[in-house]
Amino acid sequence: MSCSQNSASNNTKSKQRKQSVCETLRKALALNTNFYENARDTPQTRRLALTVVILAALSHVLGSAVILLISLATPPVLLVSLLMNVLSVIAGYYFWTFTIWKIGQWLKPIDPTYGDLLSPIGFAYAPQILNFLTLIPLLGRPIELVLAVWSLLAVIVAVRQGLDISTRQAALICLVGWPLIQIAIGFVQVVEQQLVNLTS
Repeated sequence: MSCSQNSASNNTKSKQRKQSVCETLRKALALNTNFYENARDTPQTRRLALTVVILAALSHVLGSAVILLISLATPPVLLVSLLMNVLSVIAGYYFWTFTIWKIGQWLKPIDPTYGDLLSPIGFAYAPQILNFLTLIPLLGRPIELVLAVWSLLAVIVAVRQGLDISTRQAALICLVGWPLIQIAIGFVQVVEQQLVNLTS
């Protein structure tokens, strides 16, 4: 195969991946029930779901970075804070999926494995990709809450479809881990502010 053919093949694959991510985000944001129901656990869907979670984490980091720069945080504090932000979002994803899986296992012991839930719940993090909008003055906190609730609704849809249970049961399962995730995010923000205050 010639270099030009290789280049054309790589460009086609790159466009397909970009289109796949964009299409995934569109369906995930729209809370498309068929999309969540068909989000089977394959290496490709799991990678795509993790990509969505990482993009959500980076968007969260962008908002935090600007606030820390305005607060004149030192480079070491900035680096530690940004790392904490990324890890808190990704760890929150795995923890929330775990709590949902354990409760779901109690309700329906023969149904999905932990791995089966990683993809649909990862896709439900799509609204968090808009987290950079929290930089808008005076609207940051309301936007953050709207995005958190939007993600919660997406996870409820994903769990309802994935476990084949009622909306009420899915909501109860998801609400067990959701407050803990919100508390953890708030805790990270408090720690960041303390670090800034200590070095200022």
